[in-house]
Amino acid sequence: MYRVVLAWVPSAFPFQQLLLVATVLGSLYAARRLSGDRRWGDALRRRFVLGVPWGTALTIVGVLLVYWLVQGGWENPNSPLVVPFRSWSYFYPTGIALAGFAHSGSGHITSNLLGTAIFAPVVEYAIGHYPRERGTQSFSSLRANPLARILLVPVGSLVVGLLTGVFSLGPVVGFSGVVFAYIGFAFVTRPVLAVATLVSERVVKLTYRALRDPMITREGGPGFITPWWADIAVQGHALGVFLGVVLGIGLLRAREEYPRPLALWFGALVFGISQNLWAIYAPQGASAFTLFRALGVASMFAFAAIVTAAVAASDRPVHPRVDASLGRRDIAGVFVLTLLVAVAAMAVPFGFTTVSGELPDDAETVEVRDYTVTYVEGVPNQYVPSYEIRLFGREFSADASAGVRSSGVVVFSERRRVWIEAVSKGQLAFRGTAVVRVGGLGWRERVYAAREGWSLSGNGSAYKVSLRREGDASRQAFSTDRVTAAPTVAGRNVSVRPTAEGFDVLVERGNRTVGREPIPPRYNETEVGGLTINRTEKELFAVFEDTRVQVASKSVPRARQDR
Repeated sequence: MYRVVLAWVPSAFPFQQLLLVATVLGSLYAARRLSGDRRWGDALRRRFVLGVPWGTALTIVGVLLVYWLVQGGWENPNSPLVVPFRSWSYFYPTGIALAGFAHSGSGHITSNLLGTAIFAPVVEYAIGHYPRERGTQSFSSLRANPLARILLVPVGSLVVGLLTGVFSLGPVVGFSGVVFAYIGFAFVTRPVLAVATLVSERVVKLTYRALRDPMITREGGPGFITPWWADIAVQGHALGVFLGVVLGIGLLRAREEYPRPLALWFGALVFGISQNLWAIYAPQGASAFTLFRALGVASMFAFAAIVTAAVAASDRPVHPRVDASLGRRDIAGVFVLTLLVAVAAMAVPFGFTTVSGELPDDAETVEVRDYTVTYVEGVPNQYVPSYEIRLFGREFSADASAGVRSSGVVVFSERRRVWIEAVSKGQLAFRGTAVVRVGGLGWRERVYAAREGWSLSGNGSAYKVSLRREGDASRQAFSTDRVTAAPTVAGRNVSVRPTAEGFDVLVERGNRTVGREPIPPRYNETEVGGLTINRTEKELFAVFEDTRVQVASKSVPRARQDR
């Protein structure tokens, strides 16, 4: 058996990353040399100034500046300020204007910028930095000026990003609507290239992740997750797609260029399926969702057929006996435009959303300028609207006053129309602590939440939640009532009740409390109501003569277990 040790490689030396970079470059060079085709470089220079998609680069820089400077990502790369930059309401223009360009974290912005780097160059290639009409020379007019044409992608991205904010179905955030517009434009104008780009997307993202984390070690453990399809902003993605499709159809008709119908149909179908546009779902409560999978997949086949008809159908009337001024292609185009309007219009009611500060009377709050942060359980979610749909013999509904209720750390601002469950009850129980960031243009502050409690044997948990503004002392925002353990000891019941100072243990006999004392420190005991309450590291025991019964254990967040 041979054992090879590379002792000469320092632990901090990026050996794996350098090996990966060298291998990727070598593979690309070999592919180019073996193919003997050097025309791709000439093609890029014919379409781009110096062969570089400058518009894509400017767009990426613009989105990064929003993340770094506006959201504070430079200070907190993984946890930027998000709450004030969601598309809350038409009455809060800041959120509407920035929602399409802000992001919820480093993974979110990385995914969208990789998508931009992959798909935006296809859009820029289709448009080109140089005019293509015969007899037209560069710099002869503003329309033919390459420097002005470079700005078409950044300016178009800005407009589409603003539209995704204006017509967003709820308080969403992210550049993905613009990325989907790139893809919609690409598969309409260059379907074969778009499909190749879709395939290469996985290669690019995997290579990036390998460079960032060349080696990872994972162990099985608990996790707090929701269905992956419940985190997709389907309406925002669909809006971006239809915007890109409409713009692409406009370019093709202006140039009188039409791709092959089969390539276009296949590209549209592959795009819709691969980008999960079929994932149509409806919320059924605070943490329950229903996925309409068959309906979603069927809609993708219909989508492919409609887009193909809008681009490649003939100009003949729908029926020979019908004298119509609109041909088949025009009717399909009008239908696509109608779908775009419908997708945008369904979001308009959300734009007029207003919220009020109705909270439980006994709720303890933390005030940060115009924000109110508190912890609640089972209160109506003021931002989720009521709806009732009967489909396939089943009823799907969400009533803001009954069905959709929120439990967790809530952030409220009447001036900004903000009402959001920033950290759910389940997430806080899983993590034990959480940080909520609030702020606005030019300022940011943190509010810390912490949950601690005891699990009573056979009967749930007694816990409390405290909140603390950065630099201030903690205050108790919520606590359960007493919780009683299922076992009885010498005819007595043992309960735990949260207090402002900690937790008390109560001993009851019949309906009468016969003793109450604070839970003793670790490895100590105390006498309560004729019982000895003994505490170890995390367990609480009730002792009477020779009987010793565990009645409670200290709650340990699952995220911290086995550490």
